[in-house]
Amino acid sequence: MPLSEHEQRILQEIEARLYESDPALAHEVASTTLYSHAFRNIKWAALGFVIGTAVMVVSLSTHWAIAFIGFVGMLLCALAVERNARKIGRAGWQQLTGAQRRDGVRSILGSTGQKMRDRFHKNVEE
Repeated sequence: MPLSEHEQRILQEIEARLYESDPALAHEVASTTLYSHAFRNIKWAALGFVIGTAVMVVSLSTHWAIAFIGFVGMLLCALAVERNARKIGRAGWQQLTGAQRRDGVRSILGSTGQKMRDRFHKNVEE
């Protein structure tokens, strides 16, 4: 059911106020998609998998319980990767790889460095 003209005007007014009050949040909301969120989760889960592997290998000779915890962490991270990969699907992978070809490595790693620089400059100015 489409929105009425009055509802569309109200929605546009809310959007304009959001852009005025917090343009960074508005940009973040506009640029974040289900695909980018799921891909970010895959990156974190892959990092957790590597850490779980390291914990398991290092602690295997010292204590089996710690190694088991590392294994369970690996398993949970692998399940998180699989779940988020299903969310992305074929269309999402094509969209993400198209952005990668267009934007290069920065599209894969995100703009974490820029966010940290912005936070640092914001704290220094205050």
